[in-house]
Amino acid sequence: MESWLDGYPSRASEAMEAALRLQPRDTISAKVSHAILFILGDAKGMRASIERILDAHKFHPLRGYLLGCHAFTLEETGDYEAAEHAGLEALIHAPDDAWGLHAVAHVYDMTANPDKGITLIESHPGAWDHCNNFRYHVWWHKALLHLDRGEVDKALSLYDTQIRADKTDDYRDISNATSLLTRLELEGKDVGNRWDELACLSENRIDDACVVFADLHYALALCAAGRDDARAGMRLRYANTAKTPCEMSRRVSDPGKSALAGLEAFSEGRYDSAFANLLSARPSMQTIGGSHAQRDVFERITIDAGLRAGQVDAVEAVLNDRTAKRAGKRDRFAVSRYAALEEARRIPAQ
Repeated sequence: MESWLDGYPSRASEAMEAALRLQPRDTISAKVSHAILFILGDAKGMRASIERILDAHKFHPLRGYLLGCHAFTLEETGDYEAAEHAGLEALIHAPDDAWGLHAVAHVYDMTANPDKGITLIESHPGAWDHCNNFRYHVWWHKALLHLDRGEVDKALSLYDTQIRADKTDDYRDISNATSLLTRLELEGKDVGNRWDELACLSENRIDDACVVFADLHYALALCAAGRDDARAGMRLRYANTAKTPCEMSRRVSDPGKSALAGLEAFSEGRYDSAFANLLSARPSMQTIGGSHAQRDVFERITIDAGLRAGQVDAVEAVLNDRTAKRAGKRDRFAVSRYAALEEARRIPAQ
């Protein structure tokens, strides 16, 4: 706890790992380390942590929950087939394991298989409908899968009836909401005044100074709703925080500052600047934490900024890299943006 409060969460994780070396069946240390490494975007470390203790739980009656954690780490390290297998096995042993189910949903998102993802979620309500606000995140996954099928109105309906049924101010719930609205707008959907309540909540949290992942999702709402003063406040905090030496401050410096500048520029129609800043931030974006699926909203903004700026070759490189990380599968977003690239190349030639 002291290491975390001092701004060095990796040291906090190391303390949990030291406890696990002494007692591999210390479930609290295992789960806390898993969570910290997730917040740090350290997918390889997260996987290694779980795999070090799997054998110690070979006959544990609650092994299914550990398999769910393992499935998520496999997915985040790109081992999609193994992740699907581990996640489905987790659900056999622990039918109420929301984390395991959600790991498999991630697999289907990353491999452009929305039909299987929707079927999975709908056929295992007992795995997640008992959860606290994590159930909103599962609904978010379902909305993404519907969006990948082109069912824009269905995704928006889930936003209203499930994802924001409770107007909570937990940063994870705000992140679900701002991320989905951004995706919908990038597909040309008018989301009306839905940004307003998110912007009000985000304004109240610009000084949280907790994790860059949360900040950038607040920024999506502030930019969309035109809350210029709050945006300026976040910019000022970033400028000051980046000068301090702790581990989390380094993430503010890179990629936080460039990513924030890119989001602001995109919202103002300055697409060259948006693309330059987001492209600069991109190599370090995993360090803000969250999952590939969650950070993909920033990938989409980067790609669309580049398209609008006419940076065709650079956008193609980003799209190719995004596709490679998804087992070579093209989701609906990728298909449409590759088509936009071809159209952009034809127009100058005519």
